[in-house]
Amino acid sequence: MNFLSWVIFVPLQIALMPLAVVGFVVVAYKQIFVSKRLDASQTGIEVLNGRWIMHVFGMRKDIPSTRLAEVTPNTSVFGLSFFLIPLWVKYKISGTLALYPLVPQKGSETLLDLVPARTLYIDQILNRAAPDMEQFVLMGAGYDSRAYLYSEKHRMKCFELDRAGTQQLKTDTLTKAGIDSSHVTFIPVDFECENAFDKLSEAGWEPNRKTLFLMEGVTLYLEEETVRTTLRAVTERAAPGSTLVLDIYAEKFIKLVGRRAQRLVEYLLEYTNEGLRFGLPLEKDFERVLADFIESEDLRLGETFFLGRTHKTGPYGVVAEVLTQ
Repeated sequence: MNFLSWVIFVPLQIALMPLAVVGFVVVAYKQIFVSKRLDASQTGIEVLNGRWIMHVFGMRKDIPSTRLAEVTPNTSVFGLSFFLIPLWVKYKISGTLALYPLVPQKGSETLLDLVPARTLYIDQILNRAAPDMEQFVLMGAGYDSRAYLYSEKHRMKCFELDRAGTQQLKTDTLTKAGIDSSHVTFIPVDFECENAFDKLSEAGWEPNRKTLFLMEGVTLYLEEETVRTTLRAVTERAAPGSTLVLDIYAEKFIKLVGRRAQRLVEYLLEYTNEGLRFGLPLEKDFERVLADFIESEDLRLGETFFLGRTHKTGPYGVVAEVLTQ
């Protein structure tokens, strides 16, 4: 069946190439320019698209994300479908994944694997940690659906923090998608100029109760001092036994300079005020570099997943479990 799937895939890919181009243009236009008009995150849409793709290709069940993607105005599932039809047909015939998306090989993740790898590794940590937690705080939540996946299973009190524009779009979209968000407290915040933990406390977060914090796809858009301030707040204000799950990227990932394509990426990110800022020097002795950074704020590392750690220049990022002392 795998051979047959390739026999069908190749001519189908060639025949549908014009549709794929149209699909790509539609998705890119909505992700970048509609996001700008709505004052919403375009990178959050990249994650939502990835979650939709993972669900469609059987990598991760996530019905809330698929329902959000269907009605979110700054993406297009039709555009994504046009782009992915040949791969989906091949997957259905063979029952195996090929080219994209793929279940990443631990340590050998490429940039193409970023969203699937990060999602699966974070899920692994959250699934283990959540049963012992009483509150769930998503910092820079974007279009993340985990508050709707975990709420019934673990009965945690949920809070979502993000920029006002992105959050308004999300709450409107949740309503259109028919997703119950009554158990979630939404808190608009600008991490660079507002104290997220003060706003959390004002909204009903209880610092004496163990909290599971998730900060996915956020640190790279902040200044280092803002990242440190967040870590310091977890140390000083979260209950013992609380856990923070976050991803941090290498300086080589952040410094997108030197080639025209990279400068274009920088321009598009700055277009929606999402320029890349903070990274760690992970080229050498990356485990020690990460540990020193976390421990400098009186926290300790738990489980870690270094993305692309087998590459000769070191990993391009890491998913880390950070524990209160």
